[in-house]
Amino acid sequence: MDEPDDPDESKALSELLRILSAEAGEAIAVDRIIARFGRRAFGAVLFVFSTPILLPLPPGASTLFAAPLVLIAPQVAWGARQPWVPRRVGRRAINGKTLSRALSRLAPWLERIEKVSRPRLLMFFGPVGDRVIGAVCTLLALVLILPIPFGNMLPAAAVGLLSLALVLRDGLLAIAGYLLAIASVAVLALAASAIGGAIGHLLRITGAA
Repeated sequence: MDEPDDPDESKALSELLRILSAEAGEAIAVDRIIARFGRRAFGAVLFVFSTPILLPLPPGASTLFAAPLVLIAPQVAWGARQPWVPRRVGRRAINGKTLSRALSRLAPWLERIEKVSRPRLLMFFGPVGDRVIGAVCTLLALVLILPIPFGNMLPAAAVGLLSLALVLRDGLLAIAGYLLAIASVAVLALAASAIGGAIGHLLRITGAA
């Protein structure tokens, strides 16, 4: 049997997360994170930068994690082979302690998913399916980069599931991700409608005063 071109190619994503967590130190550059995942870079990087947003983070950290998503998710949508980020973004350092803490908490959950996941419902992947996932993740990334209080949980979870589906080629994970994406849009639409209604009501009261 031929050896994989990348020595990490045979490692599970959860194992790579643990390695990355150990390597992070005080700070780790974005391009180093991307380089760690080899051929699985697109799905893995989307997962690494989206799922920490589900955890309690220091103020502003969620926007910092979401910024690479806005650059990388569109590349999945247009069918790029390898992730690319501008040199300035690639050199940007992520707080290593924050990343390590997030990854160490996520790795056990990922291991459980990997044990029951397998390639299935492959019609969700391929040249078209992967691009659809990229397009959906792009829209969600634009939401994640905004500082919306408590508004990033569902989009982050949706990107996490869709990116994991890309790595594991598991259509059930893709379906779950799409359902969460729809729920995210619905919740944000309801929130926007409620806020718009409240502002309109306030303006009417102010005008009548």
